[in-house]
Amino acid sequence: MSETHAASGASYAAAGVDIEAGDRAVELMKEWVKKTQRPEVLGGLGGFAGLFDASALKRYERPLLASATDGVGTKVDIARQMGVYDTIGHDLVAMVMDDIVVCGAEPLFMTDYICVGKVHPERVAAIVKGIAEGCVLAGTALVGGETAEHPGLLGPDDFDVAGAGTGVVEADRLLGPDRIRTGDTVIAMAASGLHSNGYSLVRHVLLERAGMALDTQIAEFGRTLGEELLEPTKIYSLDCLALTRTTDVHAFSHVTGGGLAANLARVIPDELHAIVDRSTWTPAPVFDLVGRTGDVELLELEKTLNMGVGMIAIVPEEASDVALATLADRGVEAWVAGEITDRGDHATGAELVGAYAP
Repeated sequence: MSETHAASGASYAAAGVDIEAGDRAVELMKEWVKKTQRPEVLGGLGGFAGLFDASALKRYERPLLASATDGVGTKVDIARQMGVYDTIGHDLVAMVMDDIVVCGAEPLFMTDYICVGKVHPERVAAIVKGIAEGCVLAGTALVGGETAEHPGLLGPDDFDVAGAGTGVVEADRLLGPDRIRTGDTVIAMAASGLHSNGYSLVRHVLLERAGMALDTQIAEFGRTLGEELLEPTKIYSLDCLALTRTTDVHAFSHVTGGGLAANLARVIPDELHAIVDRSTWTPAPVFDLVGRTGDVELLELEKTLNMGVGMIAIVPEEASDVALATLADRGVEAWVAGEITDRGDHATGAELVGAYAP
């Protein structure tokens, strides 16, 4: 083949895929991945599969593996517009590992998937840095992942992230509906902000309809709109596990898409009902801004956004003081938000009552 012909022929690079940039991204992210390693992790980054020494599970009588997968949704567009890539990984870890801990499982390891229109090595490394930092906060290892370049399908600056994780729980320590009893206390743990759900509504109301710029200073926030919207999701995994060690937790509920009532109802047995009193907390100003700017009805807000509660713990009434003290010691804002009652004539497993505190 002549040199002229070779130069003009088709190639992966000509199609828009830069293998060398991908290799550089891997080199840049290695130092961050190392920070997440647990003793059970074997090998380093770059293999075809991540390895985790399952013999560590021998200490369990009957280990149950828990798995979850999730993404961050359209919050990635806020990161793209702001050019901030090292926080979105916290959101990804929270979405995956806080689902796993709901059943009482200890997070073990996680993998990620990053899809980009064009590989910018420093940008990919920043995303992985955030994922690694989130894994440390969740107590889990980042054992591998994939960065895929999709030119033509995504713009050069577009990207998306997803992840999957695995945890383990002793069978007789499994949390859930079977443990919940009438009279149990509903403890709410404060959210750090919008977390990672409802951004299609938020973007539609604030950015599209109202035309607000991300660099707009918002007095109630004490920072810009973009900084508020990009606030990382709080990771509760280790806090929840600490709670299971100090008191008799019956169930957790991770408040994600669908809002507080719908997610809480997922762990309530058919014969019982959870009542959450809105007057026990004041939602952060960002929730009011979305509702007021978009003329969004309260019930619509509540079934889309977390309204200031990111995680729920259900404990026996007599254990509520110890539970609150444990969370306070760990710097988690928490309060008694409601109780468990008989279902009666209620059509759903959980409801919010009263008005939010001013």
